[in-house]
Amino acid sequence: MKISVLLIAASVLALPLWSAGQGKKETTAPIVAGKDVAVVQTESGKVRGYVHNGTVTFKGIPYAKAERFMAPTKPDSWTGVRSSMSYGPVCPLMDPTISVQDESEFVYHHDWGYPSEDCLRLNIWSSGVNDSKKRPVMVWLHGGGHTAGSSQELPSYDGENISKKGDVVLVSVNHRLNILGFLDLSAYGAKYKGSANTSIMDLVAALEWVKANIASFGGDPNNVTIFGQSGGGGKVNTLLYTPSAKGLFHKAIIQSGGLGLHFQEQSVTKRIGAAVLEELNLQPANVDDIQHVPYEKLAAAGKKAVQKVQEQLKTEGKPLTVFGLMWIPTLDGSFLPYQPTDPAAQSISAAVPLLIGSTKNEFMASLRTPDSNTLTSEEAKKMLQKQYGDQTDAYIAAVRKAYPADTKPSDLLDIDGMFRRSAIKMADLKTASPAPVYMYLFTWQSPVLEGRYKAVHCMEIPFVMNNIARCEEMTGGTKTAYDLADKMSQSWIHFARSGNPGHKGLPNWQKYTPANGATMLFDNQCVEKYHHDKAVLAIGPQISL
Repeated sequence: MKISVLLIAASVLALPLWSAGQGKKETTAPIVAGKDVAVVQTESGKVRGYVHNGTVTFKGIPYAKAERFMAPTKPDSWTGVRSSMSYGPVCPLMDPTISVQDESEFVYHHDWGYPSEDCLRLNIWSSGVNDSKKRPVMVWLHGGGHTAGSSQELPSYDGENISKKGDVVLVSVNHRLNILGFLDLSAYGAKYKGSANTSIMDLVAALEWVKANIASFGGDPNNVTIFGQSGGGGKVNTLLYTPSAKGLFHKAIIQSGGLGLHFQEQSVTKRIGAAVLEELNLQPANVDDIQHVPYEKLAAAGKKAVQKVQEQLKTEGKPLTVFGLMWIPTLDGSFLPYQPTDPAAQSISAAVPLLIGSTKNEFMASLRTPDSNTLTSEEAKKMLQKQYGDQTDAYIAAVRKAYPADTKPSDLLDIDGMFRRSAIKMADLKTASPAPVYMYLFTWQSPVLEGRYKAVHCMEIPFVMNNIARCEEMTGGTKTAYDLADKMSQSWIHFARSGNPGHKGLPNWQKYTPANGATMLFDNQCVEKYHHDKAVLAIGPQISL
């Protein structure tokens, strides 16, 4: 009898425990896929994903559809079950990648995807579906400015590990970019009223889809955090001031997101729209013909039009950003009615907690020469004098006080000022509202390639997403990297769950105010400091994004 019971018990334990109504499978197989695996009902129809190491994964789900230069609408419904196991199309790029620098590509390891204007897709990772649990939802917005990138561009974007670690639902989004997302044709008919901001309208549509559908994927539609890096951080900042996005998310994280402090005036974007029509030899009465212009021709016309208007603005003495005229959100009076600095804009997200920061070296590290580690103090000082002139000695003293552990002369050369200043400006604006603000600075230095890439732009993403193993070329895959990723990803998870990034693995993390300058420095030894680099930022050109 005892033997029979043991045999039955062993047989039961050997059976897979997966069911479409649960979200997990206890099995030795890392991949579980099949016609009845991970099937979830959405408003538009059923989708089928797969399970990888216990995490339920869906890719390429349509969250909206859109005609060129028009606002997004709900996606078409389908019958049966839609296979959703691989990434969907990415937005076409105005400047497609046809060559790369070998060394930096080794570090970043891009996945360019395949382009199509029908690119309104999202991806989901969850530890359970159809289980009525209410997990925090984290919606990742990719970088690439407002012109490039995708939800699959970097290996660090993969959501499996952070989903598994924090029992959160991770969503990533593709949407329209560049000329497809920001060409202002509003002067040519009501159908194009929103054309100057369709890129951001797509993101609102994605958040609306999340609100309507994410419960079936194990997520809580009333606890959504939007977060993004670089251009993705700028998109987060824009959504904070977008009336139609209010209530669709409840917390926000901006990582190295300099964009979003200023929306383009419509007087400028309408000029670009007119210039594009001129380049395409289209009369206003025939504006609808632009729907059929091949993307490559459209992109070329867009680049010429932007250059033309930029030169006109220079001649007229009009101010431009440090990067010149770009495809960015437009102050159109309706979808985006206020500049971010307007108190009316701030009131839209007054109740949304914010976590914001940047990396110590950002793009500066990529400007260094391969042998910069061998520079002498005299050589480094000569290089600094070209930028700081008679303030060079004061700058060196300020850097050494801010970062006393830095010992190499080259460490003086590549401390970012632009993204750090922009983060402080955004944080200072946000502290006028009652919701808390938390500031961080990622200072950890990568050992890869003799340490030349330091805390370069994007370096913090593998730590945030707990993806050190996927990004060994960038992080080195060392024990210290894993240890810091454990702490940093836990902060992001805790913030998504509670609105506070502090946890037992870190020193006490105070709320940021302009008076205290409280900033958590993420490094081998995490520490909170207060205005530690104020003197550094006060010296030299006051450039921010």
